[in-house]
Amino acid sequence: MKLAAIDIGSNAARLLITEVIESKDKSPHFNKLNLFRVPIRLGFDVFESKNISSEKTEMLIQTLKSFRHLINAYKITEIKACATSAMRDAENAQKILSIVKKETGLDIEVISGEMEALIVYENHIAEYLDKEHSYMYIDVGGGSTEISVFGNGQSTFNKSFNIGTIRLLKNKINSDDWDQMKEEIKIATKGHKDIIGIGSGGNINKIFSMSKKKDGKPLHIDLLRDYYKELSTFSIEERILHYNLREDRADVIVPALQIYINAMRWAGCEEIYVPKIGLADGLIHHLWEEINK
Repeated sequence: MKLAAIDIGSNAARLLITEVIESKDKSPHFNKLNLFRVPIRLGFDVFESKNISSEKTEMLIQTLKSFRHLINAYKITEIKACATSAMRDAENAQKILSIVKKETGLDIEVISGEMEALIVYENHIAEYLDKEHSYMYIDVGGGSTEISVFGNGQSTFNKSFNIGTIRLLKNKINSDDWDQMKEEIKIATKGHKDIIGIGSGGNINKIFSMSKKKDGKPLHIDLLRDYYKELSTFSIEERILHYNLREDRADVIVPALQIYINAMRWAGCEEIYVPKIGLADGLIHHLWEEINK
């Protein structure tokens, strides 16, 4: 069975198409067929003016129309489409979603930060890791950061914080926001030994690619600090030229590193694995479980 998940984030919209194959024991195997990403950047409107502009609305509609064509081409009938932080904050969100429904036929669900954290958790990554350690899952987006903590293979903490790369670029994060995140991470990880990070999001994937590390190898927090210091010294244009970054990656990669480093530091976490997963993967898992209930 082929499934489709649409994630409309603050920085980009993504369409993930996955084939699910059941083994003889009925356990599902998820095979990614294609991932499409369009940098609509809704957060640049919303975190500044609280509304999505007509220009961004048109970009969103055209993107979702193209996603609909791809879904039809793959003959997929099971779709889960969600929007996160920017759409949560947009005062004209319901109007936009009504237009989207009319133009594309897609029902977009605006999920809460807590639900976003839970869906990210449904990637089940911790199940494949040993139980001798505790794990902290960090998913950094444009509008929010989702943190999940695991111990003995169980989730002990799931929380979404309104700290994201675009909010940082727009100077919409104050010291109280950081203090709350710091306090909650410290409480959530207290008593956990040897915490290992699991990172998701386009920025940590790019850092992993730049590091030339082999798949399955972790990044050390000191390496993230080195990249943060190095990239911070360059302008956006210089980052594009020197590191072959897209423009919509070059501006957010430094604030993303700041978030990852802070979260890891507050948890006493020195290493982070980057398994190339995200909200769209969690949506696929969530959809599969809904179908099989």
